Amino acid sequence: MTKPKEYILRVTCPDRFGVVAKVSTCLNESELFILESAHFGDPETNKFFMRVKVISPNKNFKFSSFEKKFSLIAKELNIEWTLIDANFRPKTAIFVSKYSHCLQDLLYRESVGSLPLDIKCIISNHPDLRKIAKSYEIPYHFINMQKLSKSNAEAKINKILSKEQVELNILARYMQILSKSFVNKHYGNIINIHHSFLPSFKGAKPYQQAYTKGVKILGATAHYVSSDLDEGPIIEQTVDRINHSMTPKEMEVIGRDIESITLAKAVKYHIEQRIFLNGNKTVIFN
Repeated sequence: MTKPKEYILRVTCPDRFGVVAKVSTCLNESELFILESAHFGDPETNKFFMRVKVISPNKNFKFSSFEKKFSLIAKELNIEWTLIDANFRPKTAIFVSKYSHCLQDLLYRESVGSLPLDIKCIISNHPDLRKIAKSYEIPYHFINMQKLSKSNAEAKINKILSKEQVELNILARYMQILSKSFVNKHYGNIINIHHSFLPSFKGAKPYQQAYTKGVKILGATAHYVSSDLDEGPIIEQTVDRINHSMTPKEMEVIGRDIESITLAKAVKYHIEQRIFLNGNKTVIFN
């Protein structure tokens, strides 16, 4: 017996009376039954956001027919919208440098089915993690930043992304600053992770700096990358308490675990279409 297909409808429009009612009515008339629904109107930006998970018992559901019907409402309410398969697996590139913890966590989660990613390649400015990529049979591209200018390096990267039709870029502790043109080209599809000491402890050995200052909380932040370094729209943040007895090395181990968990959550929200960009902030329907 064929399982009914599930879809996710995303709606963004100016906030006004009657949006939910009109969207729900159109879904009902199209024989798309609501499984989950969440919406939010932001009084500051006057924007309305809605995410609806629907199921279609109709095996012959045609997107073109729904598009024709929903486009009338979209035009009336000035709606930007998408309807995608709920089993969406984005074609993904993972960027790494020398740290492997976030990469290994993502690869493991994908391998056991907890993160539905279609990982097309791993891109790095170092050759160190090639063995990990090989063990998962994923192409590994070493881009030597010492021999290439940033523009030439990013041109090579863009060529790889284009060839693989990559839809999501994950910076899994990728220790390179991306150019403004690269970020703008892929904005909304680049997720980064970093420790939450920023902007307090920049540069090398942040955990040693934190230890010296007697920090009592470790954290990590996952965010979309913008042209402002480490200041893009925040997706997920996690913290954990520590105490005076912990060494910088112990703090770093805890920090790496937090980074891995936080990045995985952010990626999951993105895949499940739960994140809406709202200026320099995000609206997330958990």
